[in-house]
Amino acid sequence: MVLIWASLAITISVPIAAAVASPLLAWRDPIYIVAGFAGIVAMTLMLVQPLLAAGYLPGLSRPRGRRIHLWIGGILVLAVVLHVAGLWITSPPDVIDALLFASPTPFSAWGVIAMWAVFVAAFIAMMRNRLNLQPRTWRRVHTTLTSIVIAGTITHAMLIEGTMETVSKSALCLLVVVAAVKALSDLKVWKLWRSP
Repeated sequence: MVLIWASLAITISVPIAAAVASPLLAWRDPIYIVAGFAGIVAMTLMLVQPLLAAGYLPGLSRPRGRRIHLWIGGILVLAVVLHVAGLWITSPPDVIDALLFASPTPFSAWGVIAMWAVFVAAFIAMMRNRLNLQPRTWRRVHTTLTSIVIAGTITHAMLIEGTMETVSKSALCLLVVVAAVKALSDLKVWKLWRSP
C-alpha cells in the first residue's frame, strides 16, 4: 500500500521538480511561470483520475475514489483556467490566436481542443442529474471527452519545448495513457458502444 502511494507521489513529483530546475525559468515572468506550472499540475492530475475512477489506489474504495475523482476533476478545471488566464495576462494576442485556431504553433490548437473538452466534461458532470443522463449515456460521453482531453493534452505537451524536461514529460505522458487504457479496459468501457 505504502509503495503504491510512494510510487505515485514520485511519479507526480519528478516532472514538477525537473521543471523547477529548468534554466528557462530565469527569463520568464512570475505570472507566466505560475501559468506554466498550472499546466504541469493539470497533467499530473490526469494521471490520478483514471486510478481513482477504477479503484486502483489502495485504502480507497471505488465509490470513495470516484467521489475524490469528482473533486480532482474540479481542481483540474481550475488548473486549466489558471494556465490559460496566466498566458492571457502575459500575452493576450497569442491566446486569442490560439482560441481562434490561428496560431502558427501547432501545440496551441491541441491545447485549446483539450481545454474545451475539459470544460464540457466538467459541465456535463455538474449537470448530470439535471440532464437526466442514463448511466450508459453518461459513461459514453464522459469517456469520449476524457479521451479527447488525454490525446489533446499529450500532443500539446509533447510539441512544446519549454520548462518540462523531455524524459520526465515523455514518461508522464506514457503513464497517463497506460493508466487510462488500463482503467477503460478493466471497467469494460468498450461494451458501451455495443448495441443497447
